Amino acid sequence: MASNSHRAGTSYGGADPYRSREGLSTRPVAASDEIQLRIDPFDLDDEITGLHRQVRRLRNVAEEIGTEVKYQKDFLEQLQMTMMKAQAGVKNNLRRLNKSIIQSGSNHIFHVILFALACFFIVYLWSKMSRK
Repeated sequence: MASNSHRAGTSYGGADPYRSREGLSTRPVAASDEIQLRIDPFDLDDEITGLHRQVRRLRNVAEEIGTEVKYQKDFLEQLQMTMMKAQAGVKNNLRRLNKSIIQSGSNHIFHVILFALACFFIVYLWSKMSRK
């Protein structure tokens, strides 16, 4: 303990090494099963003011988060409505397309096959002519 007594701010005869937190310190006594406890005075008003500031900041952050959540919720609801309208439009267009295909018949496939055969025949004739 003599080695600790020359430290600055030691007013309890080397009690600082046993300091648990701000405001509380212990000193060893003669009996090994006894501990003396001394509470250092500190300004509770400053601590309460500091906590009040922190709570105010947290409240402001919480309010900003709440505002942002409301904005995002409204945005998502609008997006959902837009998507529902787009789905309905696509569904109606597909229904109309299916009706027009059924009414016109399957002549489109027949025309595509005739065009492919004509192209194939032209390429075949052109390849025969170019060999001669």
